[in-house]
Parts: sequence; C-alpha cells; structure tokens
Amino acid sequence: MGQRIHFVVDPQGWCCMGLIIFVWLYNTIFIPKVILFPHYEEGNISVVAVLCYYFCSLFCIASLFRASVADPGKLPENPKIPITEREHWELCNKCNMMRPKRSHHCSRCGHCVRRMDHHCPWINNCVGEDNHWLFLQLCFYTQILSSYTLILDFCHYYYFLPLKKENWDVFVFRHELALLRISAFMGLIIFGGISRLFYTQLMGIFTDTTSIEKMSNCCEDISRPRKPWQQTFSEVFGTHWKILWFIPFRQRQPLRVPYHFANH
Repeated sequence: MGQRIHFVVDPQGWCCMGLIIFVWLYNTIFIPKVILFPHYEEGNISVVAVLCYYFCSLFCIASLFRASVADPGKLPENPKIPITEREHWELCNKCNMMRPKRSHHCSRCGHCVRRMDHHCPWINNCVGEDNHWLFLQLCFYTQILSSYTLILDFCHYYYFLPLKKENWDVFVFRHELALLRISAFMGLIIFGGISRLFYTQLMGIFTDTTSIEKMSNCCEDISRPRKPWQQTFSEVFGTHWKILWFIPFRQRQPLRVPYHFANH
C-alpha cells in the first residue's frame, strides 16, 4: 500500500521549510565547488569523500520532502472501530470524533493524528505515527550533513594543502572566505539545534512517550509497562531490520508484534 500524500496549507510552515531548503541548496552547491572538487582534482581527498557528501545530502533532502508530504496518521471522518478495540478509543473534545488513545488534535492542521508527537513548522506537517520515522531520519542526516560540512570547512583552512590552481575570475573563488564563513555559521546553528531535538526524540522512543505526553505530564506512562527499546524502535520504523531504519526510500508498514517481557 502506498503512502498517502498529506499537504498542509500554512504560510508560516512554507517559510520555515523554504529556509531549510535554502540552507541545503547553499551547502550542496558551494561546498563541493569550493572544497570537494578542487581538492579532489589535486589529490588531497578521495572520490569516496565526494560521494559520501552527496549521499548524505540526497538522504537528507529525501527524508525532508517525504516527512513533509507524508500522512502523519490523520484519522478519517467516520472511523470504523473494531469491537475488540472500543475500550481503547475516546472522544475528542475539539472535533467530537472518536479516536484511539494516545492520539491528539492538532489545532494547526484541524484534525486528530494517531500518536501525535508534535507539529513541526520546519517540515510544515505534524509528526505522528506514520511519519515519525521519516522525521528521525531527517534529524539524523541533517546532523551528519552539517557536521560533515563543518569538518570540510575546518580542513580546508587548517589541514588540506593550499590549492595550486585557482580560478580567480569566478565569483565563487573570489568570495571563498565569505561563502565558507556563512556555511560554517549555518552549520553550527543547525547542528546545535538538531542535536538537542534529536536527543529528545530518541529519549521519547526509549521511554515510549511522545512530546505531548511529556508536556501534559500524562500519568498513563506510569502504569504502562516499559517496552524493550528494540520493540519501540521497530514499531516507529515499521520493521525489525535495523539497516532499513536508515533508508528513506521505502514504504513503512505498521508493525504490531506481541512481546512478552517483565516490567522491571
């Protein structure tokens, strides 16, 4: 089954997402042109470093677009509730619709989302049950790409040998210092912000708690038995194969496997 397209009409979200795309385009265009390709031509770096940078950039933008247009778990207007699961559903006091427990109503999107974590303006979408794994991949590859960019900026001035051939007639090389300073500044800002967000997301998965539940001090997590981290991550990513947790070019299938474990 293909993943449904979910599009949120929000000018603020469009601006935030446009800023992220601008930063991605900036580093994807100027870093290879100023650092990777010239140093590769002179033998200072290998082709593996160039390919790794483009792979990180590709996975980053793929997870961004997929997380922004993926259905986070929007509930239909007339959901069919199985008889065996009626006790696990409740009534939403905002849209007056039945929804599964641990769902939340997003005031910006105007509907309830299954296991909603939060609404992220940077992807112009909610982060819910069906696209949480894409949001985690976005945080992961954004961290890798920004740290990779910072390392290249540092090595270009303090580690690599000076370039022998430089085309000073090109705008890029005439403004090399300013371009790389802007790149380093954006890399530091994004790496710092994403690192904190990624850490909170990982802790939420380890404890099987969403960000909304943490803010509301939900007492259900006290009585809810603690799951093994393998189960919580497998449920988020929709597969037990850990290698597939890092691939954004696939379809997620809901994973519901019974686990028998002791509550320690």
